[in-house]
Amino acid sequence: MVSFVALSKRTGSTVAMLCLGIGLSMSPAQAADQELLNSSYDIARELFSEYNELFAKQWKEQTGKTVEIKQSHAGSSRQAQAILQGLRADVVTYNQVTDVDILHQRGNLIPENWRERLPNASSPYYSTMAFLVREGNPKNIRNWDDLVRDDVSSVLPNPKTSGNGRYTYLAALGYAQKTFGDDQDAIDDFLRNMLGNVAVFDTGGRGATTTFVERGIGDVLLTFEAEVNNIAAQNEGYEVVVPKISFLAEFPVTWVDESVKKNGTEELAKAYLENLYTEDAQRLIAGFYNRVHNETVKAEFADQFPEVELLPVEEIGGSWEKVMKEHFASGGKLDQLQRR
Repeated sequence: MVSFVALSKRTGSTVAMLCLGIGLSMSPAQAADQELLNSSYDIARELFSEYNELFAKQWKEQTGKTVEIKQSHAGSSRQAQAILQGLRADVVTYNQVTDVDILHQRGNLIPENWRERLPNASSPYYSTMAFLVREGNPKNIRNWDDLVRDDVSSVLPNPKTSGNGRYTYLAALGYAQKTFGDDQDAIDDFLRNMLGNVAVFDTGGRGATTTFVERGIGDVLLTFEAEVNNIAAQNEGYEVVVPKISFLAEFPVTWVDESVKKNGTEELAKAYLENLYTEDAQRLIAGFYNRVHNETVKAEFADQFPEVELLPVEEIGGSWEKVMKEHFASGGKLDQLQRR
């Protein structure tokens, strides 16, 4: 954590920041020519820590200017709320489109057409949902249907507060739709049983990882493919399972127009995000087990990513607007399924 005093010009509501539990970090204090604040989802800390170094070096070579890049991390929905309450982030790098859309809908901080400003609908990389199980996979968890067994308990972020959690819910819904067709009762029963087997709903992806890895709770962690692969690569005692059907998880980015105007960082913020599409950055991103669009890098990392049928939100629920209203709003399908 970093002192909020250092961010005083970035926010008009430090109390709101503290209440939201937003974690901020930055590179070692030094006199830089420019500074940038990236508001991001909670399991992207390590990725952007390395990317910031890459970008800062390239920016210095291109412009002769040094840049200090600060990071703010939490569940992406909570991050968006922090910006609406005063956090003057220059850029957002989130894990769900709706958490960016809200910056236009509730604050008019970005234009409605923000997705048209960068390639791939302003999503420089993407991922899907996967399972992390303990060594030897003692419960033999292979697919979504194993998550409803009486002897399996899972850990995942809360879909109410985390895009990560919503993606997991929608991936399970997509599997159920593929399995049960038009039998809505069977689909509901499947989701009700899966949710009923959740031991802990954490507020964000990194909290869920801590619960599973450090606290030893649950038989399976449900989170992004990138997160489970990074855990397994850095720690003994775990295995990765990627189901054959899952959700297309896009990672949208944009600069925050109102903030960059006030901060005088428009050129810097745009360059920071545009650089995510370069081959060097795509290679770095893929190295953290995220799926990328660059064809050269995709070929280099092909063995790292199994073939998966990735279902977009439109195929599962029509649109993000419809899904958010029908499933995740207060009293929606998620709440109904969790009633006992």
